[in-house]
Order: sequence, then structure tokens, then C-alpha cells
Amino acid sequence: ERGCLRRPVGFWAEGDPSSPQHLQQMLAYPAIKALMRPDPRLKWTVLGLVLVQLLACRLVRGLAWRWLFFWAYAFGGCVNHSLTLAIHDLSHNAAFGSGRAAHNRWLAVFANLPVGVPYAASFKKYHVDHHRYLGGDGLDVDVPTRLEGWLFCTPARKLLWLALQPFFYSLRPLCVHPKAVTRMEVLNALVQLAADAALFALWGLKPVVYLLASSLLGLGLHPISGHFVAEHYMFLKGHETYSYYGPLNCITFNVGYHVEHHDFPSIPGCNLPLVREMYTSIGKYKIQKRRVDLVFCVR
Repeated sequence: ERGCLRRPVGFWAEGDPSSPQHLQQMLAYPAIKALMRPDPRLKWTVLGLVLVQLLACRLVRGLAWRWLFFWAYAFGGCVNHSLTLAIHDLSHNAAFGSGRAAHNRWLAVFANLPVGVPYAASFKKYHVDHHRYLGGDGLDVDVPTRLEGWLFCTPARKLLWLALQPFFYSLRPLCVHPKAVTRMEVLNALVQLAADAALFALWGLKPVVYLLASSLLGLGLHPISGHFVAEHYMFLKGHETYSYYGPLNCITFNVGYHVEHHDFPSIPGCNLPLVREMYTSIGKYKIQKRRVDLVFCVR
């Protein structure tokens, strides 16, 4: 049960707690509002992950290239993928709350350092539209373009598309819905370039390649990257989001609780399992009657 990707019924029925009317009613409950608080552990988790990658950079200096890429996939890819999802939570002010938005932005820039390329500020800018225009063609930049759908239409091409997911994910916004460069994006780029240059000057080329390979491999054909497909690709018309409740949530800040996240974006990932428990108690996930049960099974 916990190892399967599930999609809840997507069409609202009378009394469905996923409907806009019921979500508004749920916001009146103190139990829901109590979950809209910062995650006090997030900043320390980010610090630990960044330091782990810094230590890994020191250790890979003398590795042969084949082993460097092996560890970039097996270890660095997991850490960097986790950091990109920490950046996702920080885009929702999960560490310090909306009252200290700047603290969240700069922690995201710090979390960005092992990724190797500036990413955090641009992600924040476009992720707002993803929530506002979920599934909207030309507005939601998480939706593949018509060109992607036309070009990657065979199993082999789809496999290539998955491997190149980091490139499509980062370049698609510039083609679909470009926005003016912000001051925070410039600062993010300058900090990232300075960090990469310092790493190169201190330990040479291999640590820099390790970080870039960790991001490319960890966000491409990697087990953790399954959530990209599970979250927003429409397997059945009308079902815009899906949730996954398996063990990978332990290292992905509960990104698998994606229906719950889109219902209440201001609730940090650490509290999303509690949202699901509330949904369970009021009937959203009653297995026998209301759920369409199998997309993929990872067991």
C-alpha cells in the first residue's frame, strides 16, 4: 500500500473534501491552521546536506573519473535532488515563515551551492505560477510543450527525455513564459559562480564536475526522479495531481504528498502526512469507494 503511486478521484462530487468549497471550510479549522507554521528543522537539514556535499567534494579529488561518476549518481544525485526539494519548500517560506521571506530566499541560495548552477531564485519566480495556473497551457511551466509531446513520442525517445529532464525543466520556462531577470536571480548567479570558482581554485576540476554530474544524474534517470512523472502528467483526464506515500518521502521532504501540497501550499512538507490523516478521517481517501488505485507500483 505504501509503495504505490496513487491518484485520488479528481472530479469534485458533493461533499468531497478536495473541492474548493471544502478546502475553504477546512481553513477555518484550528487544526489545519496550526500546521501552517515553519519547519524548525529545515534550516539544519539544509546545512547538513550542504556540508555533506562539501566533504564529498574533498573526497572525490583523487578518484578515477569512472568512480567519480558512479558516486555522483549513487550518492551525490540523492543529496542534490534532496536539496532541490528543500529549495522547493523554501520557495513556500517553509523555514522561517512568510514574515521573514528574505531569510528563506537566502537559505535557498545557500542550498543551491552544491547544485552547481544558479537555480533557486528562478525556481521561486516560476513556481508561483505553477500553483496559480496548475495545468494551464502556456502558464504552468511544469507542463511539457507541444514540441516535447511531438518529438518524444516513442519509448526510446521518452527514455531520452527522462534522462534530459534537468535541461527541459530549467529551459522550458524561458520558452513557455519568459519573465524579466530579477535582482535576486543576479545575486544567486554571482554567489553560485563565486562558490564554483572557489571550489575549483581550492581542489581542482573534479569536485566541480562531481557536483554538476550529481545534479544532472540525480534529476534525470534516477529512482528519486519518479516524482516528476507522478506529480503532474495526466494519466487520466481530469486528474492533475497525484500522491505517492512510499519511503522515498523520507529523503524528499514529503514531496510525494502532492495533492495535499497543492491543497495547502503554505503547510511545510513535514506536516503534510498530518493533512492526509485529516483527509482520511473525513473520507477523501476511502479506499473502497472513492479512489482510483494504481498508476505505478514501485514494490
